[in-house]
Amino acid sequence: MSSAAVPPADRFAWFADVVANELAPTELLGPPAAGGFRAEAGALVLDVLQLSTFECTPCRSRRTPAQVRQNDPERYQFSLITGSPMWLEQNRNGCEVNPGDMVLLNTSHPNAVGARGEDRAIRNVVVQLPRDELPLASGKADRLVAQRISGESGMGAILAGFMTTLATHGAECGPGERRRLGRVAVDLISACLAERCDGYDDLPSESRTRVLMERIDSFIDHNLGDPALTPQLIADRHHISVRRLHRMFQDRREGVAASIRLRRLERCHADLARPKLLAHPIAAIAARWGFGNPAVFSRAFREAYGISPSEWRALAPGARHGA
Repeated sequence: MSSAAVPPADRFAWFADVVANELAPTELLGPPAAGGFRAEAGALVLDVLQLSTFECTPCRSRRTPAQVRQNDPERYQFSLITGSPMWLEQNRNGCEVNPGDMVLLNTSHPNAVGARGEDRAIRNVVVQLPRDELPLASGKADRLVAQRISGESGMGAILAGFMTTLATHGAECGPGERRRLGRVAVDLISACLAERCDGYDDLPSESRTRVLMERIDSFIDHNLGDPALTPQLIADRHHISVRRLHRMFQDRREGVAASIRLRRLERCHADLARPKLLAHPIAAIAARWGFGNPAVFSRAFREAYGISPSEWRALAPGARHGA
């Protein structure tokens, strides 16, 4: 949805209707920028969740007590800030957030939101979930509204990366995969909030297992270049036994060691096709992703792709066309 199809004089009202339909009735406050108001929005259903993306000219909004009484979808809204820095207020809490930060709001209470400047568009990724889908006592979760949640490290970084990927590629997935991703999103949001309110024990055991799996996947992806990355190291870093780690991978197409090797090969496969890396020796690219032995890498690459690394580099479309 884009305001480009709406007459300029009607765009502010049009976007207010979009926000009301996609999130909850909210009063937009201006006046719009002198150069004209612009906005875009998108939505994707993921099982019990809805993921929405918003971009608009800087403005302010408030959800009033009257609007809460008239229309309350009884949802939590978990937002990843990707554009202009913002400020938010709800339940006597208030915070300022920057790109990469996240924040929680509850549709059952009034709130106020606004951009902290006029030089950058507001851009947010918003995950909405019914309040009863969050496996935390409502009192614990409500204490966290309008408080900055950093997306720079730990669980926050995993969640921010997941939300970014959902916003970028979620529409490419089929219905079954979207349902699975929706459940993972609930688990990650719940775990991120639970860490901040001493509520981790409130989470169901299956949710804790899925969150642990996401932590492990993230750890593997961030350490692929380390030749010492082994199942034992992964298990030790996550305080579980190697046996449990292998059990967690049983439902996947490949085991732990095979998953590490496949991810390394995928990174090498992509790098060998990048024009900017054509001057880099193949062995250096392999070593960058944890393959210390060129012969072992070449054999594994051929087994995976049916072609040698040098042949792929010569034939890859990006390398041929200089894209």
